[in-house]
Amino acid sequence: MIVKEEFLSKLRRYFSLNLYEVKIWAALLSRGVSTAGELSDIANVPRSRSYDVLESLEKKGFVVMKLGKPIKYIAVPPTEVVERVKKNMRSDAEEKVKRLEDLKSTEVLQELTTLHTQGVELVEPADLSGSLRGRHNLYNHLELTIRNAENSVTMMTTTQGLMRKIEGLKPTFDKLKKRGVKIRIAAPITKESAPAIKELGNVAEVRHTDAKARFCVVDGKELIFMVLDDKDVHPTYDVGIWVTTPFFAGAVENLFDLAWKGMKKA
Repeated sequence: MIVKEEFLSKLRRYFSLNLYEVKIWAALLSRGVSTAGELSDIANVPRSRSYDVLESLEKKGFVVMKLGKPIKYIAVPPTEVVERVKKNMRSDAEEKVKRLEDLKSTEVLQELTTLHTQGVELVEPADLSGSLRGRHNLYNHLELTIRNAENSVTMMTTTQGLMRKIEGLKPTFDKLKKRGVKIRIAAPITKESAPAIKELGNVAEVRHTDAKARFCVVDGKELIFMVLDDKDVHPTYDVGIWVTTPFFAGAVENLFDLAWKGMKKA
């Protein structure tokens, strides 16, 4: 059996299998029905491992063991395998989510919260900073930071960045507005972004600026700023810096206030 390594890599990624599993599975698909020994030879997998691998594939719903001697294995149709994998993944995800929800009512979370609130006083302000890699991580931390805002959220971003934030952070903005948090966003306004801005309604004030910058200041204390232009970097390689420092964050917000006065309303 000749199967390209690239194809095997795709199988591993899509179905969360190890190398021996994808080799044995591909071999069985090419035969339909076969013994462990035959599959071991075809897939070039050690015979001592083939039985364990087939047992694992059987539990995951990829193969069916046929009774009799010698024991043979039957390949489940790939379309059925996809449905089974989807069902298993959905079940696993629901179980993990439930486990985390249940954690809220346990002493474990209370102890973690106590540890954080009491121990944070011993942390140097300079230690409350970090590097954020990847746009997904950036937006996760950005949402976490602005969710805890008490007074104000100040942002400057690009046109595409504005559209991403409206799409991903609108529910959070709604909650902040209900709590009386003031939200200001400065970005280059274009015809492309104009419809999206309407979704903000009375939640945030948006103004036009030609300045190129990507940052967010929360309550004049925390600052997240991106060090690269989002036009020139792939989302995977985007980089941001998060710092908790009233001195620096306050200075950035003061500069923003001066520029804000000269910006046109969206």
